[in-house]
Amino acid sequence: MPTRTTRRAGRLTVALALTLAACTLSAAPADGDPRPHTANAAAALPPDDFYVPPASLPEGRPGDVIRSRKVDPGTPTPRALADTWQVMYRSTDALGRPHAVTATVLVPKGGTPATRPIVGWGPGTQGPAFRCTPSRMIAKGALYEQWVINAMLKEGYAVAVPDYEGYRPGPRTTYMVGKSLGPALIDAVRAAQRLPAAGLSADAPVAFRGYSQGGGAALWAGEFQADYAPELDLKGIVAGGVPGNLMEVALPLNGRPGSGFLFYALIGLDHAYPELKFRDVLNDAGRAVVADLETGGCALEMINKYGNKPLSAYVTRSPLVDAPWVARYTENTLGTENTPGATPKIKVPVFQYHATQDALVEPNQADALHKVYCAQGVPLTWKTYDTTGRPPISDHLRPIQAANAEAMTYLADRFANRPATPDC
Repeated sequence: MPTRTTRRAGRLTVALALTLAACTLSAAPADGDPRPHTANAAAALPPDDFYVPPASLPEGRPGDVIRSRKVDPGTPTPRALADTWQVMYRSTDALGRPHAVTATVLVPKGGTPATRPIVGWGPGTQGPAFRCTPSRMIAKGALYEQWVINAMLKEGYAVAVPDYEGYRPGPRTTYMVGKSLGPALIDAVRAAQRLPAAGLSADAPVAFRGYSQGGGAALWAGEFQADYAPELDLKGIVAGGVPGNLMEVALPLNGRPGSGFLFYALIGLDHAYPELKFRDVLNDAGRAVVADLETGGCALEMINKYGNKPLSAYVTRSPLVDAPWVARYTENTLGTENTPGATPKIKVPVFQYHATQDALVEPNQADALHKVYCAQGVPLTWKTYDTTGRPPISDHLRPIQAANAEAMTYLADRFANRPATPDC
């Protein structure tokens, strides 16, 4: 007889699967994409040497294209809407070192590419395994956010989608490390502009957009842009479900449905910062989990297999209060680069939104972030979406669908140079 815990896990799995399918298929009759796109669809993806970085990076600047290839996305709508390339490009890691990142560039068919705005879309959590790589998900037709990309393509926007750092055979992804996410998203846009076949303009108006991990990437890109990529004509940022303060996001996850995401974040920080030595505090079970996740773990596996398990099951002692860890997650906290009254790092209008009840990304820390930005003078619009009564995990995913119309209007207004109406 199934236990109460087993029944709860089963309901949670079904709720997530249905929510992912609903997000992807909400416009299915119009889009012509009748298949649910989940991370499990990646299981059949073969090895691919395209993702192996060169032994020595070629000389160049962040955003320079190292290699590219034309691809056909795995579902009919993006195939019909856009010409699509996978690219490998130079970027900058969390320690300021040059490295290679991959991405997908989608350019609407027809018209003049040089006149198209560009949206850098930060994908949400896919998982640590190579098979979960966002560009591979797009190629397979398994990216659960593909419907959002399709909506932007329909509006005539080119879209650049980074894979973030470390997606390659033998992956070393730096999940939730903002100092890596921001440059990866910025440089995906630069790579799209520098890809000759795409025909996009170096002077194109640009926006950053994303949800969850991708919402964090969008705001990190915004904080980096003025110093790191001042040549970009950045018009605005749309960021939802933002994990701005890693510690405040991590603590409520421990032993709860999203505990697999906490464990993955620790893996990501460890990959970005070698001095953390996560392996030194892992027990046998923890080492087995890391190997399992990096071999085959995508988002659903992190929930199905590792939800509701405490960190103490995998470590001999918690690393969360160790000084090196504190230093690294503190420097990867959004909004800490400024003091009130200083010139804000983000100089363009921002639309930030969040669920009122969010089992994955603690809503109070997002509310605190928007208030910090307001105090710094960022022209920000803040909105919450009531998810009271929704199952865990699906409450986190709901706003990406609920906010899409407003997000699209916000982008259109920024690209049309209409004045923003911040509500700080």
